[in-house]
Amino acid sequence: MDLHYLTVILLGIVEGLTEFLPVSSTGHLILASELLGYDASTWAMFNIVIQLGAILAVVVLYWRTFWAVATGLLHRQPTSWRFLRNLIIAFIPSAVIGLTLHDAIETLLGAPKVVAWALVVGGIAILLIERMIKENRFHGIADIPLVRVIGIGFIQCISMIPGVSRSGATIMGALALGVERRTAAEFSFFLAIPTMLGATTLELLKKGDQITSAAVGWDSIALGFAISFIVALLVIKWFVGLVSRHGFAPFAWYRIVAGTAALLWLSTR
Repeated sequence: MDLHYLTVILLGIVEGLTEFLPVSSTGHLILASELLGYDASTWAMFNIVIQLGAILAVVVLYWRTFWAVATGLLHRQPTSWRFLRNLIIAFIPSAVIGLTLHDAIETLLGAPKVVAWALVVGGIAILLIERMIKENRFHGIADIPLVRVIGIGFIQCISMIPGVSRSGATIMGALALGVERRTAAEFSFFLAIPTMLGATTLELLKKGDQITSAAVGWDSIALGFAISFIVALLVIKWFVGLVSRHGFAPFAWYRIVAGTAALLWLSTR
């Protein structure tokens, strides 16, 4: 197989596989660029657009939830309004801080050792939080109190450090604030939609010159988008079932092992 299309397939799989798991999709894409040796700047537009494939997977899998909320809003149902309120409020901190610190965040994206350390530290944090959590009081997104939603929104901002994981920070923050596992995971999925759409829009505006040039090629971008979408569909359904039964410890250990291996490998280069 042509090396170019092999890279397209691998990156599409990495994005779809890691976007909603607490292991950091951005971190894995950064490490993939180091491991595979491709020019990350050439593939920047590709990596931005295929994130939308993962977002589409959430919309498809949870369309009934979104439809119920939309109809509930039309009928002025309090539960639907609280659902929408919680998503908007949780999104605001990342939008404000992301715009403010955009250039500093861009600098960190070129630091694979930061990713490796963040994987290890994040894995340890997940294990500690899993041990500390004794009570889960909130079993629905609309049931989460506003003050805790604000807390989750600020905790999500930690994921601007590559390797931390947006879904990992959101889920662990929700757990620490009393949200049960399945609801924490689903809140992370739904919160990804405005967060990732906002981040993607910002990147497209800043890299507008790449839209028309599309150095990787729009056929490759379309293939990566499709692969990311299909893989994310499978991963989300599997992930929710797994964490409901076994928690997040398996992902913590994966992060620690992967981060340690990356540090050892990067130290020899």
